[in-house]
Amino acid sequence: QVQLVESGGGLVQAGGSLRLSCSASGSIFSLNVMGWYRQAPGKERELVATITSGGTTNFADSVKGRFTISRDNAKNTMYLQMNSLKHEDTAVYYCSGTRIFTTYWGQGTQVTVFS
Repeated sequence: QVQLVESGGGLVQAGGSLRLSCSASGSIFSLNVMGWYRQAPGKERELVATITSGGTTNFADSVKGRFTISRDNAKNTMYLQMNSLKHEDTAVYYCSGTRIFTTYWGQGTQVTVFS
């Protein structure tokens, strides 16, 4: 069992930056894929970015060039660096980790971007 806890969300002005962290209760080394998802009010949860255990990354078109994803297996932590934030990035951000057939989710952290 792996428990994931997000942190780093908050209120930021458009154009600003935030770094989200996802800390795991256990080792993330066995999590083949980790990712960040977000859900805005009235919308479905959507993929933001993923990173494999080998370091391969994937990003939604809407965040390419602005967000970076990384993971530190030694610290059991994954990060999402968000730059040039836009109002439309406002959402609850969730981290996830998948091991074989099981996906774990965090409780989410709110990111609000104001103009």
